[in-house]
Amino acid sequence: MDPLQTSIEYLKGIGPNRAALLREELGIRTYQDLLHFFPNRYIDRSRFYAINQLPQNNAEVQVKGEIIQIKTVPQKRGKRLVAVFSDGRSQMELVWFRGHKWIQEQLKLNTPYVAFGRLSWFGSKANMPHPELTLEAEYEASNIGALHPVYPSTEKLINKGFTQRIMKQMMVNLFGLIGNQFKENLPDYMLAELKLVSRKEAIINAHFPSDTGVLKQVQRRLKFEELFYIQMQLIQKNRLQKQKIKGYVFPQVGDAFNTYFKEHLPFQLTGAQQRVVKEIRQDMGTGKQMNRLLQGDVGSGKTIVAFLSMLIAKDNAFQSSLMAPTEILAIQHYQSIQDAIGCLPLRVALLTGSIKGTERKNIYADLADGKIDFLIGTHALIEDKVQFKNLGLAIIDEQHRFGVAQRAKLWRKNDLPPHVLVMTATPIPRTLAMSVYGDLDISVIDELPPGRKEIKTVLRTDANRLNVFKFIRDEIAKGRQIYVVYPLIQESEKMDYKDLMDGYESLVRSFPLPDYRISIVHGQMKAADKDYEMQRFVEGKTQIMVATTVIEVGVNVPNASVMIIESAERFGLSQLHQLRGRVGRGADQSYCILMSGNKRSQEAQTRLQTMVQTNDGFEIAEVDLRLRGPGNLMGTQQSGVLQLKIADLLKDQEILKIARFYAQKIVEVDPELSSEKHQRVRQTYAKISAHKNIWNYIS
Repeated sequence: MDPLQTSIEYLKGIGPNRAALLREELGIRTYQDLLHFFPNRYIDRSRFYAINQLPQNNAEVQVKGEIIQIKTVPQKRGKRLVAVFSDGRSQMELVWFRGHKWIQEQLKLNTPYVAFGRLSWFGSKANMPHPELTLEAEYEASNIGALHPVYPSTEKLINKGFTQRIMKQMMVNLFGLIGNQFKENLPDYMLAELKLVSRKEAIINAHFPSDTGVLKQVQRRLKFEELFYIQMQLIQKNRLQKQKIKGYVFPQVGDAFNTYFKEHLPFQLTGAQQRVVKEIRQDMGTGKQMNRLLQGDVGSGKTIVAFLSMLIAKDNAFQSSLMAPTEILAIQHYQSIQDAIGCLPLRVALLTGSIKGTERKNIYADLADGKIDFLIGTHALIEDKVQFKNLGLAIIDEQHRFGVAQRAKLWRKNDLPPHVLVMTATPIPRTLAMSVYGDLDISVIDELPPGRKEIKTVLRTDANRLNVFKFIRDEIAKGRQIYVVYPLIQESEKMDYKDLMDGYESLVRSFPLPDYRISIVHGQMKAADKDYEMQRFVEGKTQIMVATTVIEVGVNVPNASVMIIESAERFGLSQLHQLRGRVGRGADQSYCILMSGNKRSQEAQTRLQTMVQTNDGFEIAEVDLRLRGPGNLMGTQQSGVLQLKIADLLKDQEILKIARFYAQKIVEVDPELSSEKHQRVRQTYAKISAHKNIWNYIS
């Protein structure tokens, strides 16, 4: 057995109880896990302060001295342990709010210590809460160097006495035990070309760096290694998917596609749409299962590309499905495809939670008989009762709203998996796409249809509200419609924001009957009431739609030309961009007005200014990535591959690009990793590639 796979409880000073804590809090189970548990920062501890010369701030400092008194001081809740610490000239207090008993047992009076921690000041008196204390003799003997690692921790670990000192001692014990058992896992030519330090040097210096110069080289090496093997997994997964997973062959483009394309297509496709349709046609003609992500900004025309793909499936005697995350969006897709079909001999059906009884049973029967060509719906499509005769193409819209298990249910409805087209209107930064969707083929619609005018976006405050109302009246007088979106449904006592109902009443007073009619939609309404209000707006019976973000995805009203977002500083960038995309769908000039209070954070200011400056979804996504980080951007479901040990997708974009380049190059020239020079990669890859069943390769 590999010694590094030894359970952590067998390490000196750990034992079963501490091992359970490490497993639960940090996911550390084996020696190898501990070895790859890297510090999240380093502190320069070459400097010592005299107590009377401490900086008057909350800096981290270290001082030498002795404990001359230990006392327990009562406070409102419980008590605190205080040690008076003297360097011979001045005194300060070391303070502990928890763990008193075992700490007091450790402390020695009148013995030289090194105290390290963050300063806290009460008037002119300094104290150091929960310091790291090391006997001066031990500190001198440790010879760890001036740069000291700081390891990630949790509140529970701190409460149980897991100090940074104990963490470091664990590492010292581990290195003493395993010695130099660090096998190189990158090829020699890669180390030479990229001037990377050896793995042994990297791991030792990551925990015990000799200086900042060495640390930089070490981190670059370890970040490259981590990103390289992630990319190897993604690229190999894509290759194996194409090799292992047979797909239905769609060899012909026949009557359905050609008739629609030549006689019924209401506009000319953009160059980007034509390119993507061609990519999809090629994929579906290979006999390999298509697994493609289609990215396109709001309004870029993804639905028509999806419809043309469905026509190709029909020409090859296969059915298609399109799954959307909400009923509103499913209905919109259904209506637009129904309109597109026109007089063509094709049948499309809609299946959502609202469709019940006989109508639902008839859909099940007709679908199984092959009488339905295109099934559009919500997650109702994945129910066991939904059985296709021959599902050849599965399209998923806004796929990040569906779990992996939900999607896999759809694939299992056939002997062979259908071709998969995943669509998203949430632009994904290139860096993130490389790491989250690196196993998918990616198509991008990067131009808007001709005739679309860029939406003008402005930032306004309450002081401008009367002018904004006048602008609304002018637009309504031209026959246009208006959205007004609020972040809240009911008033919050804690936050000073106008809530939805207040705003609605204010608009009703300013835009009274019979000249104006207003719809209202929010998440607490019944579905039937929501649909009724939405429909009134879609049909032009109301001029103003007051809503919460339920209209973020799903309403297509070409006549709506103004989007007003109240308390815009409270929305995320992606959400603001999606909301703005509800207008600008007709030929008229459209506007987005961001209403905001005067007080806003620096981050909120950056978001709002970004919206004013650009309509480019990919540019907005890059800013969003910088502000929020990858995990938050993708949500927890999608962030598995982003739980990196040392690399950072934001800061290490260049390293990521190089890592992906080398991984692609290896898979191209030596896909089986059989070459002598790639044996290290082969061995490492085999260890990290746990057995996966066939469905893991799909989307």
